[in-house]
Amino acid sequence: HRSVDTASFNVQTRVLTLPTWEKAGEEVYDTLVCHEVGHALYTPDVEWWINNEISASIVNIVEDARIERLMKRRYAGLSKTFFRGYSSLSEDDFFQLKNKDLTKFNLADRINIHYKIGNFTDISFESDEQQFVDRAFKTKTFQDVLELANDLTIFLKEQQQQQESLG
Repeated sequence: HRSVDTASFNVQTRVLTLPTWEKAGEEVYDTLVCHEVGHALYTPDVEWWINNEISASIVNIVEDARIERLMKRRYAGLSKTFFRGYSSLSEDDFFQLKNKDLTKFNLADRINIHYKIGNFTDISFESDEQQFVDRAFKTKTFQDVLELANDLTIFLKEQQQQQESLG
């Protein structure tokens, strides 16, 4: 336990760090531990960022969806753990979404919200975006994650360029 913003797992040093949140209940800590153990079990210790222009945050978003799905499959009872933990985080507005227009969020952030608290908030995707949501659900390997993250990075750059040319 440390004074940090969120939980993390370092795949090189194999250290799991949990935040010291005063308001977090047992269900939130259980969710954090299960999520980070998912990284311990499934996220490889590879230096994927070398000679790669993929955003680390986008890789993490896609990897988070993959590892949580794999954890739920491996440990059947974890579905309820994740549901309760994300329900609590949603109720506490952990993701700071209150009074925000989610349609203005970029696709990567909306995918992250969808896979974490999609049961508790209405998040929509355009038809050209839905393919990325569907692919995130189907990732099996870390290589799948990198390929999707690369495609998503390209898509987001193209969207940004289109908006800049219009604005």
